[in-house]
Amino acid sequence: MREQKIIALLTNNDDDVYCFRKELIEALIAEGYEILISCPDGPKFELMQGIPYIYDNPDIDRRGTNPVKDFKLMLHYRKLFKKYHPAVVLAYTAKPNVYASLAARQMCIPVINNLTGLGSVINETGLMKKFIMWLFKKAYTKSACMMFQNAANMQVAIEQGMVKGKYRLIPGSGVATDRFPLQPYPDGGDGKVGAPVVFNYIGRVMYDKGVDDYIEAAKRIKKKYPKTEFNMLGFIEPTEMHYEQDLKDLQDQGIIIYHGSLKDVKPYIARAHATIHPSTYGEGMSNVLLESASSGRFLITTNNPGCQETVEDNKTGYIYKGGSIDALVQAIERFLSLPNSQRKLAGELGRERMVKNFSRQIVIDNYLEAIKECLK
Repeated sequence: MREQKIIALLTNNDDDVYCFRKELIEALIAEGYEILISCPDGPKFELMQGIPYIYDNPDIDRRGTNPVKDFKLMLHYRKLFKKYHPAVVLAYTAKPNVYASLAARQMCIPVINNLTGLGSVINETGLMKKFIMWLFKKAYTKSACMMFQNAANMQVAIEQGMVKGKYRLIPGSGVATDRFPLQPYPDGGDGKVGAPVVFNYIGRVMYDKGVDDYIEAAKRIKKKYPKTEFNMLGFIEPTEMHYEQDLKDLQDQGIIIYHGSLKDVKPYIARAHATIHPSTYGEGMSNVLLESASSGRFLITTNNPGCQETVEDNKTGYIYKGGSIDALVQAIERFLSLPNSQRKLAGELGRERMVKNFSRQIVIDNYLEAIKECLK
Protein backbone atom coordinates (compact mmCIF):
# COMPACT_ATOMS: atom_id res chain seq x y z
CA MET A 1 0.00 0.00 0.00
CA ARG A 2 1.38 3.42 -1.02
CA GLU A 3 1.98 5.89 1.77
CA GLN A 4 2.45 8.90 -0.50
CA LYS A 5 -0.52 10.46 -2.20
CA ILE A 6 -0.17 10.57 -5.98
CA ILE A 7 -0.83 13.72 -7.96
CA ALA A 8 -1.43 13.02 -11.66
CA LEU A 9 -0.41 15.69 -14.17
CA LEU A 10 -1.86 15.24 -17.64
CA THR A 11 -1.05 17.23 -20.76
CA ASN A 12 -0.48 16.74 -24.50
CA ASN A 13 3.10 17.91 -25.12
CA ASP A 14 6.50 17.46 -23.50
CA ASP A 15 7.18 21.21 -23.84
CA ASP A 16 4.24 21.78 -21.53
CA VAL A 17 5.78 19.53 -18.87
CA TYR A 18 9.36 20.81 -18.86
CA CYS A 19 8.96 24.43 -19.88
CA PHE A 20 5.83 25.31 -17.90
CA ARG A 21 5.20 22.71 -15.13
CA LYS A 22 8.68 21.69 -13.95
CA GLU A 23 8.75 24.02 -10.94
CA LEU A 24 5.23 22.95 -9.92
CA ILE A 25 6.27 19.29 -10.12
CA GLU A 26 9.32 20.01 -7.95
CA ALA A 27 7.18 21.90 -5.43
CA LEU A 28 4.70 19.00 -5.21
CA ILE A 29 7.54 16.52 -4.63
CA ALA A 30 8.91 18.81 -1.90
CA GLU A 31 5.45 18.73 -0.27
CA GLY A 32 5.68 14.92 -0.09
CA TYR A 33 3.51 13.94 -3.06
CA GLU A 34 4.38 11.32 -5.65
CA ILE A 35 3.99 12.50 -9.25
CA LEU A 36 2.41 10.68 -12.17
CA ILE A 37 2.98 12.38 -15.54
CA SER A 38 0.82 11.35 -18.48
CA CYS A 39 2.07 12.97 -21.69
CA PRO A 40 3.21 11.77 -25.12
CA ASP A 41 6.97 11.20 -25.20
CA GLY A 42 9.25 13.93 -26.51
CA PRO A 43 12.81 15.28 -26.28
CA LYS A 44 12.12 17.55 -23.30
CA PHE A 45 11.78 14.51 -21.03
CA GLU A 46 15.56 14.11 -21.35
CA LEU A 47 15.80 17.31 -19.30
CA MET A 48 13.61 15.81 -16.54
CA GLN A 49 15.98 12.95 -15.67
CA GLY A 50 16.88 14.28 -12.23
CA ILE A 51 13.23 14.45 -11.14
CA PRO A 52 11.47 11.31 -9.80
CA TYR A 53 8.06 10.58 -11.36
CA ILE A 54 5.92 7.77 -12.71
CA TYR A 55 5.56 8.05 -16.47
CA ASP A 56 2.65 7.23 -18.77
CA ASN A 57 2.85 7.66 -22.55
CA PRO A 58 -0.68 8.14 -23.97
CA ASP A 59 -1.62 8.33 -27.64
CA ILE A 60 -3.13 11.80 -28.14
CA ASP A 61 -4.18 13.14 -31.52
CA ARG A 62 -3.98 16.78 -30.45
CA ARG A 63 -5.82 18.37 -33.35
CA GLY A 64 -7.77 15.38 -34.65
CA THR A 65 -11.55 14.95 -34.49
CA ASN A 66 -11.79 11.16 -34.65
CA PRO A 67 -14.35 10.13 -31.97
CA VAL A 68 -13.01 6.56 -31.82
CA LYS A 69 -9.49 7.77 -30.96
CA ASP A 70 -10.86 10.20 -28.39
CA PHE A 71 -12.97 7.46 -26.77
CA LYS A 72 -9.86 5.26 -26.57
CA LEU A 73 -8.04 8.12 -24.85
CA MET A 74 -10.78 8.33 -22.22
CA LEU A 75 -10.53 4.57 -21.66
CA HIS A 76 -6.74 4.94 -21.35
CA TYR A 77 -7.16 7.52 -18.60
CA ARG A 78 -9.70 5.38 -16.80
CA LYS A 79 -7.32 2.41 -16.84
CA LEU A 80 -4.48 4.65 -15.66
CA PHE A 81 -6.50 5.98 -12.73
CA LYS A 82 -7.58 2.46 -11.72
CA LYS A 83 -3.93 1.40 -11.64
CA TYR A 84 -2.49 4.33 -9.67
CA HIS A 85 -5.47 5.80 -7.77
CA PRO A 86 -4.30 9.43 -7.85
CA ALA A 87 -5.56 11.65 -5.04
CA VAL A 88 -5.94 14.62 -7.40
CA VAL A 89 -5.70 15.00 -11.18
CA LEU A 90 -4.20 18.16 -12.70
CA ALA A 91 -5.39 18.49 -16.31
CA TYR A 92 -3.95 20.80 -18.96
CA THR A 93 -4.71 21.32 -22.68
CA ALA A 94 -7.96 20.44 -24.42
CA LYS A 95 -8.16 16.66 -24.71
CA PRO A 96 -6.62 15.75 -21.34
CA ASN A 97 -8.95 18.33 -19.77
CA VAL A 98 -12.03 16.79 -21.36
CA TYR A 99 -11.38 13.06 -21.37
CA ALA A 100 -9.42 12.79 -18.13
CA SER A 101 -12.17 14.76 -16.37
CA LEU A 102 -14.84 12.38 -17.66
CA ALA A 103 -12.77 9.34 -16.62
CA ALA A 104 -11.91 10.75 -13.18
CA ARG A 105 -15.54 11.66 -12.48
CA GLN A 106 -16.54 7.99 -12.81
CA MET A 107 -14.04 7.18 -10.05
CA CYS A 108 -14.79 10.18 -7.80
CA ILE A 109 -11.27 11.59 -8.23
CA PRO A 110 -11.11 15.40 -7.92
CA VAL A 111 -9.80 17.23 -10.97
CA ILE A 112 -8.19 20.67 -11.10
CA ASN A 113 -8.66 21.85 -14.67
CA ASN A 114 -6.53 24.49 -16.29
CA LEU A 115 -8.07 26.27 -19.28
CA THR A 116 -4.86 26.83 -21.22
CA GLY A 117 -6.82 28.78 -23.80
CA LEU A 118 -9.69 27.99 -26.13
CA GLY A 119 -7.23 27.16 -28.92
CA SER A 120 -8.57 26.82 -32.44
CA VAL A 121 -12.12 26.61 -31.07
CA ILE A 122 -12.22 30.38 -30.99
CA ASN A 123 -12.04 30.44 -34.80
CA GLU A 124 -14.46 27.54 -35.35
CA THR A 125 -18.08 28.07 -36.40
CA GLY A 126 -21.35 26.18 -36.52
CA LEU A 127 -21.87 22.65 -35.24
CA MET A 128 -18.19 21.92 -34.58
CA LYS A 129 -17.88 24.90 -32.24
CA LYS A 130 -21.13 23.97 -30.47
CA PHE A 131 -19.99 20.38 -30.03
CA ILE A 132 -16.59 21.33 -28.62
CA MET A 133 -18.12 23.87 -26.23
CA TRP A 134 -20.58 21.18 -25.12
CA LEU A 135 -17.66 18.83 -24.40
CA PHE A 136 -15.91 21.53 -22.37
CA LYS A 137 -19.09 22.16 -20.39
CA LYS A 138 -19.49 18.44 -19.73
CA ALA A 139 -15.93 18.24 -18.42
CA TYR A 140 -15.64 21.46 -16.45
CA THR A 141 -18.92 21.66 -14.54
CA LYS A 142 -17.73 18.96 -12.11
CA SER A 143 -14.26 20.46 -11.71
CA ALA A 144 -12.95 20.67 -8.15
CA CYS A 145 -11.31 23.94 -9.19
CA MET A 146 -10.97 25.71 -12.52
CA MET A 147 -7.75 27.60 -13.19
CA PHE A 148 -8.13 30.38 -15.76
CA GLN A 149 -5.14 31.98 -17.46
CA ASN A 150 -6.92 35.16 -18.56
CA ALA A 151 -10.05 37.06 -17.59
CA ALA A 152 -11.64 36.84 -21.05
CA ASN A 153 -11.59 33.03 -21.04
CA MET A 154 -12.94 33.03 -17.50
CA GLN A 155 -15.84 35.25 -18.52
CA VAL A 156 -16.66 33.04 -21.53
CA ALA A 157 -16.64 29.91 -19.36
CA ILE A 158 -18.92 31.52 -16.77
CA GLU A 159 -21.34 32.79 -19.44
CA GLN A 160 -21.41 29.36 -21.12
CA GLY A 161 -22.30 27.68 -17.82
CA MET A 162 -19.04 25.72 -17.63
CA VAL A 163 -18.23 26.83 -14.09
CA LYS A 164 -20.26 25.39 -11.21
CA GLY A 165 -17.64 25.18 -8.46
CA LYS A 166 -14.48 26.94 -7.34
CA TYR A 167 -12.28 28.83 -9.76
CA ARG A 168 -9.15 30.99 -9.73
CA LEU A 169 -7.58 33.49 -12.09
CA ILE A 170 -3.83 32.92 -12.36
CA PRO A 171 -1.15 34.66 -14.50
CA GLY A 172 -0.98 31.94 -17.15
CA SER A 173 1.65 29.33 -16.36
CA GLY A 174 3.70 32.09 -14.80
CA VAL A 175 7.28 32.68 -15.84
CA ALA A 176 10.31 31.17 -14.15
CA THR A 177 12.18 34.45 -13.83
CA ASP A 178 15.36 32.69 -12.69
CA ARG A 179 15.35 30.53 -15.83
CA PHE A 180 14.73 33.63 -17.94
CA PRO A 181 16.91 36.29 -16.31
CA LEU A 182 17.35 39.85 -17.56
CA GLN A 183 19.68 39.66 -20.56
CA PRO A 184 22.10 42.42 -21.67
CA TYR A 185 20.39 44.43 -24.39
CA PRO A 186 22.07 44.27 -27.83
CA ASP A 187 23.24 47.28 -29.80
CA GLY A 188 20.91 48.31 -32.59
CA GLY A 189 20.34 50.99 -35.17
CA ASP A 190 17.21 52.22 -36.92
CA GLY A 191 16.93 49.42 -39.45
CA LYS A 192 18.75 51.45 -42.11
CA VAL A 193 22.09 52.31 -40.50
CA GLY A 194 23.96 51.01 -37.46
CA ALA A 195 23.80 47.53 -36.01
CA PRO A 196 21.00 45.26 -37.34
CA VAL A 197 17.70 45.18 -35.46
CA VAL A 198 16.59 41.61 -34.74
CA PHE A 199 13.00 40.36 -34.34
CA ASN A 200 11.80 36.93 -33.24
CA TYR A 201 8.64 34.95 -33.78
CA ILE A 202 8.68 32.05 -31.30
CA GLY A 203 5.90 29.48 -31.40
CA ARG A 204 4.20 26.81 -33.43
CA VAL A 205 4.07 27.56 -37.13
CA MET A 206 0.34 27.70 -37.85
CA TYR A 207 -2.10 30.12 -39.44
CA ASP A 208 -4.00 30.98 -36.24
CA LYS A 209 -0.75 32.06 -34.57
CA GLY A 210 -0.48 34.86 -37.14
CA VAL A 211 2.55 33.58 -39.03
CA ASP A 212 1.18 34.86 -42.36
CA ASP A 213 0.97 38.37 -40.88
CA TYR A 214 4.52 38.09 -39.53
CA ILE A 215 5.83 36.97 -42.93
CA GLU A 216 4.03 39.73 -44.83
CA ALA A 217 5.20 42.36 -42.33
CA ALA A 218 8.78 41.07 -42.70
CA LYS A 219 8.55 41.42 -46.50
CA ARG A 220 7.37 45.03 -46.24
CA ILE A 221 9.83 46.05 -43.53
CA LYS A 222 12.85 44.44 -45.22
CA LYS A 223 12.25 46.53 -48.37
CA LYS A 224 12.34 49.79 -46.42
CA TYR A 225 14.67 48.78 -43.56
CA PRO A 226 17.32 46.40 -44.96
CA LYS A 227 19.29 46.24 -41.67
CA THR A 228 16.61 44.15 -39.96
CA GLU A 229 16.45 40.42 -39.28
CA PHE A 230 13.29 38.35 -38.88
CA ASN A 231 13.63 34.95 -37.21
CA MET A 232 11.09 32.17 -36.75
CA LEU A 233 11.56 29.50 -34.08
CA GLY A 234 9.20 26.58 -33.56
CA PHE A 235 7.87 23.40 -35.15
CA ILE A 236 5.43 23.35 -38.03
CA GLU A 237 2.04 21.89 -37.11
CA PRO A 238 1.60 18.55 -38.94
CA THR A 239 -1.68 19.81 -40.42
CA GLU A 240 0.06 22.86 -41.92
CA MET A 241 3.16 21.41 -43.56
CA HIS A 242 2.83 23.69 -46.61
CA TYR A 243 4.78 26.21 -44.52
CA GLU A 244 7.88 24.03 -44.84
CA GLN A 245 8.48 24.95 -48.49
CA ASP A 246 7.24 28.52 -47.94
CA LEU A 247 9.84 29.12 -45.21
CA LYS A 248 12.60 27.57 -47.30
CA ASP A 249 11.76 29.95 -50.15
CA LEU A 250 11.60 32.95 -47.79
CA GLN A 251 14.97 32.03 -46.32
CA ASP A 252 16.48 31.77 -49.82
CA GLN A 253 15.12 35.28 -50.47
CA GLY A 254 16.71 36.63 -47.27
CA ILE A 255 13.37 37.59 -45.70
CA ILE A 256 12.94 35.01 -42.92
CA ILE A 257 15.50 32.87 -41.07
CA TYR A 258 13.75 29.67 -39.94
CA HIS A 259 15.44 27.82 -37.09
CA GLY A 260 12.93 25.01 -36.52
CA SER A 261 12.17 23.57 -33.09
CA LEU A 262 14.88 24.21 -30.48
CA LYS A 263 15.58 22.81 -27.04
CA ASP A 264 16.68 26.22 -25.76
CA VAL A 265 15.40 29.54 -27.12
CA LYS A 266 17.25 31.72 -24.59
CA PRO A 267 20.29 32.49 -26.81
CA TYR A 268 17.91 33.64 -29.57
CA ILE A 269 15.94 35.84 -27.19
CA ALA A 270 19.24 37.31 -25.94
CA ARG A 271 20.39 38.50 -29.37
CA ALA A 272 16.99 39.91 -30.38
CA HIS A 273 15.66 43.41 -29.75
CA ALA A 274 11.97 42.48 -29.71
CA THR A 275 9.58 39.55 -29.81
CA ILE A 276 6.63 39.76 -32.18
CA HIS A 277 3.64 37.59 -31.34
CA PRO A 278 0.90 38.21 -33.94
CA SER A 279 -1.51 35.58 -32.60
CA THR A 280 -5.28 35.51 -33.09
CA TYR A 281 -5.32 32.01 -31.54
CA GLY A 282 -7.31 31.17 -28.42
CA GLU A 283 -4.36 31.70 -26.07
CA GLY A 284 -4.44 31.07 -22.34
CA MET A 285 -1.48 33.30 -21.57
CA SER A 286 1.37 33.47 -24.05
CA ASN A 287 4.44 31.89 -22.46
CA VAL A 288 6.55 33.22 -25.32
CA LEU A 289 5.69 36.78 -24.32
CA LEU A 290 6.20 36.11 -20.60
CA GLU A 291 9.65 34.60 -21.19
CA SER A 292 10.70 37.35 -23.59
CA ALA A 293 9.57 40.09 -21.19
CA SER A 294 11.32 38.34 -18.28
CA SER A 295 14.50 38.45 -20.41
CA GLY A 296 14.08 42.22 -20.87
CA ARG A 297 12.81 42.24 -24.43
CA PHE A 298 10.34 44.66 -26.00
CA LEU A 299 7.01 43.00 -26.94
CA ILE A 300 4.90 43.64 -30.03
CA THR A 301 1.65 41.71 -29.88
CA THR A 302 -2.07 41.73 -30.59
CA ASN A 303 -5.07 42.78 -28.52
CA ASN A 304 -5.93 39.08 -28.34
CA PRO A 305 -6.79 37.73 -24.85
CA GLY A 306 -3.73 35.99 -23.46
CA CYS A 307 -1.42 38.35 -25.36
CA GLN A 308 -2.42 41.88 -24.40
CA GLU A 309 -2.19 41.17 -20.66
CA THR A 310 1.57 40.68 -20.92
CA VAL A 311 2.21 44.23 -22.17
CA GLU A 312 1.84 47.68 -20.66
CA ASP A 313 1.09 49.43 -23.93
CA ASN A 314 3.57 52.12 -24.98
CA LYS A 315 5.67 51.34 -21.90
CA THR A 316 6.91 47.74 -22.16
CA GLY A 317 5.79 47.14 -25.73
CA TYR A 318 3.09 47.81 -28.30
CA ILE A 319 -0.38 46.28 -28.61
CA TYR A 320 -2.00 46.38 -32.05
CA LYS A 321 -5.25 45.09 -33.56
CA GLY A 322 -4.83 41.39 -34.29
CA GLY A 323 -5.21 40.37 -37.92
CA SER A 324 -4.19 43.79 -39.26
CA ILE A 325 -0.92 43.57 -41.17
CA ASP A 326 -0.90 47.35 -41.62
CA ALA A 327 -1.14 47.82 -37.84
CA LEU A 328 1.69 45.34 -37.28
CA VAL A 329 3.92 47.11 -39.79
CA GLN A 330 3.16 50.46 -38.14
CA ALA A 331 4.07 49.01 -34.72
CA ILE A 332 7.39 47.69 -36.06
CA GLU A 333 8.17 51.05 -37.66
CA ARG A 334 7.39 52.84 -34.40
CA PHE A 335 9.79 50.50 -32.65
CA LEU A 336 12.50 51.13 -35.25
CA SER A 337 12.13 54.89 -34.70
CA LEU A 338 12.95 54.53 -30.97
CA PRO A 339 16.48 55.14 -29.74
CA ASN A 340 18.04 51.89 -28.60
CA SER A 341 18.27 53.22 -25.03
CA GLN A 342 14.47 53.55 -24.93
CA ARG A 343 13.99 50.00 -26.24
CA LYS A 344 16.34 48.79 -23.50
CA LEU A 345 14.43 50.73 -20.80
CA ALA A 346 11.10 49.28 -21.98
CA GLY A 347 12.59 45.80 -21.68
CA GLU A 348 13.80 46.48 -18.14
CA LEU A 349 10.34 47.74 -17.14
CA GLY A 350 8.82 44.63 -18.66
CA ARG A 351 11.17 42.47 -16.60
CA GLU A 352 10.09 44.27 -13.40
CA ARG A 353 6.45 43.69 -14.32
CA MET A 354 7.05 39.95 -14.83
CA VAL A 355 8.76 39.57 -11.45
CA LYS A 356 5.97 41.41 -9.65
CA ASN A 357 2.84 40.10 -11.38
CA PHE A 358 3.64 37.01 -13.45
CA SER A 359 6.05 34.94 -11.37
CA ARG A 360 5.61 31.17 -11.60
CA GLN A 361 5.61 31.07 -7.80
CA ILE A 362 2.18 32.76 -7.86
CA VAL A 363 0.86 29.84 -9.93
CA ILE A 364 2.53 27.23 -7.73
CA ASP A 365 1.05 28.74 -4.57
CA ASN A 366 -2.44 28.66 -6.11
CA TYR A 367 -2.05 25.01 -7.03
CA LEU A 368 -0.75 23.96 -3.62
CA GLU A 369 -3.72 25.69 -1.97
CA ALA A 370 -6.23 24.17 -4.39
CA ILE A 371 -4.80 20.65 -3.92
CA LYS A 372 -5.00 20.96 -0.13
CA GLU A 373 -8.63 22.03 -0.45
CA CYS A 374 -9.34 18.93 -2.57
CA LEU A 375 -7.80 16.67 0.07
CA LYS A 376 -9.68 18.07 3.08
